[in-house]
Amino acid sequence: MNSEIIEAITQIAREKKIDKDSLRDMLENIFTQMIIKKYGAADNFDVIVNIDKGDIEIFQEKTVVDQVQDPVTEIDLQSARRTDPDIELGEDFVEVINPESFGRRLIVTAKQNLNQKIRDFERENILGEYEGRIGEIIIGDIRQVNKRGMFINVDKTEVFMPREEQIHSERMRRGDTLRAIVKEVRNDAKGSEIIVSRADKKFLIRLFELEVPEIYDGIVEIKNVARDPGERSKIAVESIDRRVDAVGACVGMKGVRIQAIVRELNNEKIDIVNFSSEPTIFINRAMTPAKPIKIIVNDDEKMAVAIISDDEMALAIGKAGQNLRLASQLTGYQIEPVKESEYQAQVDEDYLALEKINDLPESIIKRLQGADVRNKSEIIDLGMEGLMQIPGIGKKTAEKILDIVSKIEKSPEPSMEEDSLN
Repeated sequence: MNSEIIEAITQIAREKKIDKDSLRDMLENIFTQMIIKKYGAADNFDVIVNIDKGDIEIFQEKTVVDQVQDPVTEIDLQSARRTDPDIELGEDFVEVINPESFGRRLIVTAKQNLNQKIRDFERENILGEYEGRIGEIIIGDIRQVNKRGMFINVDKTEVFMPREEQIHSERMRRGDTLRAIVKEVRNDAKGSEIIVSRADKKFLIRLFELEVPEIYDGIVEIKNVARDPGERSKIAVESIDRRVDAVGACVGMKGVRIQAIVRELNNEKIDIVNFSSEPTIFINRAMTPAKPIKIIVNDDEKMAVAIISDDEMALAIGKAGQNLRLASQLTGYQIEPVKESEYQAQVDEDYLALEKINDLPESIIKRLQGADVRNKSEIIDLGMEGLMQIPGIGKKTAEKILDIVSKIEKSPEPSMEEDSLN
């Protein structure tokens, strides 16, 4: 049969990557909607689409009656016998409907609906394809830039990079070619979008996989990444082969590998450190370019104190606290930097010898020394109960000792008579 809809079937099958079942369902749905628009209902209609033959058949089932009340569902006996001379009252009569009888207006509308369904189908296929490509690097050309972000053409598919997924220091223009990682596929009430990113730390990981064969082959493993896009990143790596230097592999001969990644990321500084399961070693390395003198770790609270030489304090903290923040993210420990001079002063105070605590009477000092207590820190560690276990020291005396020790900083020149401790 010839109709504008049928003529479009061959072209659709040839140009669009739509399977026959899906195309058949679309056409059946389109003609069902046409039937509803013309007749008000489609309960007694059957639409049969044969994609291979390029044929559409529409059948309308009616009941043979003496007097027609509803022309959509009924037919009179005389009219029915023109097609089937043996038919009787009460029997079902099937009438073949020519699609062209729907009129040009309905056919044009049907074609528009079909084209829209095809576009929707293609879009769903593309979204499904990109859901399987999450984490993959794509290359595309910028089509449009606005306040929300930029639209990028990738093999005739439009993807979107929001502003927060861009490297803020980059200035991209329409027509520029860029690389990005497929981050997610959004498909909600507001519409569907394929989101790509250059700011995500996974983009940095994929770049290393592309540039460093040892990472791609699994010889060198990326353990963790902390990143301020376009500014600075820290990456912890580990080699499963003792013969392979993980950091050296990432840097490459004369720095050629790392330089390629730095150029791609608009000169983003990248600190590559060897991973360690020992927190003190790992935190020490993560603080690069600063070199901590000592690391004190509290594993229970995931906190650490980094003792830094006074002249490297600014380097350890970094611009706006960036180096310290990235080191904390990389290691998973909240790191507090302390100047070496302040730390040493605190150590000197904590281990202040008994003889230098002027307010402690000599008799008490001897009793403490007799119990092998040598400095302020050990007094604090003993506490009330520990002090009271020392011969000659009761509750009142223990309280006075602890009071003197606790007020050393606040009252550098306290005075207390020996008698008041007895």
